[in-house]
Amino acid sequence: MTYRYLGRTGVQVSPLTLGAMNFGAWANQDHDDATRIIHRALDAGINVVDTADVYSQGENEEIVGKALAGRRDEVFLASKFHAQVGLGPNRSGNSRRWITRAVENSLRRLGTDHLDLYQVHRPDPNTDIDETLGALTDLVRHGKIRYFGTTTFEPHQLVEAQWTAERRGLQRPVSEQPPYSILARGAERSTLPIAQKYGLGVLTWSPLAGGWLSGRYRAGEAEGAVSSRIERQAHRHDPALEANKIKRAAAEELVKLADDAGLSLVHLSLAFVLQHPAVSSVIIGPRTLEHLEGQLGAVDVTLSSDILDRIDEIVAPGLTISPADEGYLPPSLTDASTRRIPRKN
Repeated sequence: MTYRYLGRTGVQVSPLTLGAMNFGAWANQDHDDATRIIHRALDAGINVVDTADVYSQGENEEIVGKALAGRRDEVFLASKFHAQVGLGPNRSGNSRRWITRAVENSLRRLGTDHLDLYQVHRPDPNTDIDETLGALTDLVRHGKIRYFGTTTFEPHQLVEAQWTAERRGLQRPVSEQPPYSILARGAERSTLPIAQKYGLGVLTWSPLAGGWLSGRYRAGEAEGAVSSRIERQAHRHDPALEANKIKRAAAEELVKLADDAGLSLVHLSLAFVLQHPAVSSVIIGPRTLEHLEGQLGAVDVTLSSDILDRIDEIVAPGLTISPADEGYLPPSLTDASTRRIPRKN
């Protein structure tokens, strides 16, 4: 496996990152099976494992921690904070109070004394960015974390974080984790160019577009295959929605393209993301060992210019077909009150 640099950190990471989200109550509840998958990934050369405190409310980190016992030094271990964990106020967000508590909880569950990468899972419009960067800088100085990064930040927020760190004399984020796939190419507009400009490492998530590029959901087949996903994220997976009809049609064209190239749709989709020069590593989230085995070979695939041109024809550069695949919508879009001057009585 050929390793890549994570931005300008000097750290070398595998082109595939093992995303652990599907281990635990959310998906694969067999801890022993999850351990086997994690060990197989490490044996295959994957050296980045990505988790988060919110995944199965901490169970995921516990699974990862047990699986890495005795192999911790082999791994560039990443986790995240932001989402609600447990009950009550002040158990979420990007405040210093929560960050300093959340990191200790994650370290305990993971059975380690430090994280290699601690990521802000989402922006928090209620917290000043310098508060967040200040808390994370202190964690670096105290040895709790080695680096920190962001996840699904808006392009202007990436720039703001870099400039704030410089002005305040703080450590700067070294990475960004955006959604990126053939069906969700919005990161190509600004996020990936900004990452290149500021030397950020890029760990992309959802390269198979939540399953639409797995080859499982074909036109004309029964909808039962997506039923569980519909229950959790109908906006991304309900085949009756217009945007998802467009995604399915595009996936059908991509299946034909992959067949003509002698590739699986999975390998085509992963290789596409890996081929972008800004991408350091692609997060895969196998639920089973079979899923993992079916994705490992993508690191050996190089797509020709003809294939990449055809992909551009199917889904235009910079286009995300469904806003639901962007991972985050700012309050300026989700809260109508932010766009309307209050009426006076």
